[in-house]
Amino acid sequence: MKTGKTVKVLLTAATAAGMLAGCGSKTDTDTFRFASELDIQGMDSTVVDDGMSFNAIHAITDGLTAVNEKGKTAPAIAKSWDVSDDGKTYTFHLRDAKWSNGDKVTANDFVYSWRKIIKDAGNYAYMLGNGGASVKNADALMELGANATDEQMATLGVTAKDDKTLVVELENKVPYFTDLMAFPCYFPQNEKFVEKCGKNYGTKPEYTLSNGAYKMTKWVKGNKATFTKNDKYYDAKTVATKNLEMYLVQDPKTAAQNFDNGKVDYATINSTLVDKYKDKDTFTTFNEGYLFYLQLNFKNNTVANKNVREALAYAINRKDLCENVLKDGSKAATGFVPSQLSTSPAGKDFRDDADKYVSYDQKKAQEYLDAAKKELGTDTITIDLLYGTDESPMDTMAEYLQGSFSKLKGLKVNMVATVKKDRIYNREANGNFQVVCTRWGPDYADPTTYLNLATTDNSNNYGKYTSAKYDALMEQIQKESDLTKRWDLMIQAEKVIMDDLAYVPVFEKGSAALKAKNVSGLVQVPVGTPYTFKYVKLK
Repeated sequence: MKTGKTVKVLLTAATAAGMLAGCGSKTDTDTFRFASELDIQGMDSTVVDDGMSFNAIHAITDGLTAVNEKGKTAPAIAKSWDVSDDGKTYTFHLRDAKWSNGDKVTANDFVYSWRKIIKDAGNYAYMLGNGGASVKNADALMELGANATDEQMATLGVTAKDDKTLVVELENKVPYFTDLMAFPCYFPQNEKFVEKCGKNYGTKPEYTLSNGAYKMTKWVKGNKATFTKNDKYYDAKTVATKNLEMYLVQDPKTAAQNFDNGKVDYATINSTLVDKYKDKDTFTTFNEGYLFYLQLNFKNNTVANKNVREALAYAINRKDLCENVLKDGSKAATGFVPSQLSTSPAGKDFRDDADKYVSYDQKKAQEYLDAAKKELGTDTITIDLLYGTDESPMDTMAEYLQGSFSKLKGLKVNMVATVKKDRIYNREANGNFQVVCTRWGPDYADPTTYLNLATTDNSNNYGKYTSAKYDALMEQIQKESDLTKRWDLMIQAEKVIMDDLAYVPVFEKGSAALKAKNVSGLVQVPVGTPYTFKYVKLK
């Protein structure tokens, strides 16, 4: 059924002999302490769209499927499913599962949640449409949004046949559909509980409900969230660690110090700390899955000039940035779809099949800039470079790019510093930018998780790039059932946006972390929700 193979990483470590002192290890084997530079924005799976919130929601919620201890998609609330011959109807058979308040998890919990995210125009609502699961009538209902009547919402292709049977009808065959079901925007919600909470739902522990491994017990935004094992969880026997603590908004230096002092068991670090820790046995690197790139505002006359975009793309020494600055396992990007995301029906990685579209050439960069200056009738071109200071290593990337661009004669760079929330929801969403440092993490293991971003009507296409040829190709991809032909179409589609330089790819993000020796079973995946805590063990 799958177009490609999801590349996932299971973080494990050898158990130290005896109890360990320092290096994040401790004698308390009941609590796993996880440090993050980011905050939890909310606990409503139909609203949030950030990785840290997904980590927290995933800790307390299971979907139809989930990521198992090997990082593979496995049955969760759905114990099994049947697929129609045409691949467009899935019938899920739910297991006996309960919410933490004792209510049964039913098929209606999924129906309610899926309708809710569409009607409320959640940030990930598009994932129910042809930008993701291709659920019947999802796109049409998204056009109506809050104006959709109950009768109209009932036409969404998700039906509770009975409490234990959920039927999902698709408009197009989706090869990665069961992988998608492990993503938070498809998670169930208890209608009675959510409606009782109203606008408070997902804002405090008492306004959350669990059907997963843990329950949220305390939450101080910007500080710490605490979870305890959910004794009503259907797979409680597998959960070996009683408590989970998330230390929030800890900059990497503070997190590393807390790790050294035995106050946390896991902490991601940035490039400035790699040299200090790289030879220690608690140091690890892995593929984080994010592509860091430049988004360009095509409504701006300067960057709408193709020669300006070419100059920026050629001016970046990506290899130097990754190997000598980031030093965390990051790799130079060569296209808009990163490597190790998915493989073709013939078993080849997308990047091995596709061309290399960006490279470093200072001489060419200057030639393109000179051509741009001539076309624009100016001696100096000014670029405003927007970036978030709370999105490590976004600040490092921005500073490096400033240095790279400033080497070009006749190019001036204004640095526009802000924070992630302002960058996305104010600046980008309102088109108030020229060039922005941004990133995208794959929601599922298929090239379309990136390619969809460049379609004219995609809600994340903040740069307003548009191409009739590209849109037509993406529409073909949605409808193509022959997996080999579909793969070839995706390669053609990437070529269109890379030839246009709709985006300027910079690097594929690796990550460096410190993990205590007595920790095993923490699952980190580069696709979907970053971390799974269910299998963590402390010895």
